[in-house]
Amino acid sequence: MKDETKTWLRYGDENLQSAHVLLKSKLFNPCLQNVQQAVEKWLKALLTESSLQAKKTHSISELRNSCVRKGASIDLSDDECDFLDSIYLPSKYPLGGVLPDFEPDEDICQKSILLAERIRSSVTKCLG
Repeated sequence: MKDETKTWLRYGDENLQSAHVLLKSKLFNPCLQNVQQAVEKWLKALLTESSLQAKKTHSISELRNSCVRKGASIDLSDDECDFLDSIYLPSKYPLGGVLPDFEPDEDICQKSILLAERIRSSVTKCLG
């Protein structure tokens, strides 16, 4: 595995660890932001390992589609991509809650972390 790939994976893993800590602290917006960032970094790791430069985008949908075009089978639906993409900007800037239709809570954060863990597993399988 390339060193750069390992770095992307490690940074994504750190984001997931942060999401767990933030959830325990009931800090839901930053928890979700770290979930989104973890998934973004893991997909960029997969692209890096495939000798593609990681795209300068935060769109989970775009990154997933690039991975699929390279032949990777990522366990991530269109709806899940849309959900993760809905997190990015509102979690970084004070536009209200992270999610456009409702305030994030403990339940949505727990589900998001489980989604991220499933995606990490999928990326690991693709990397062999």
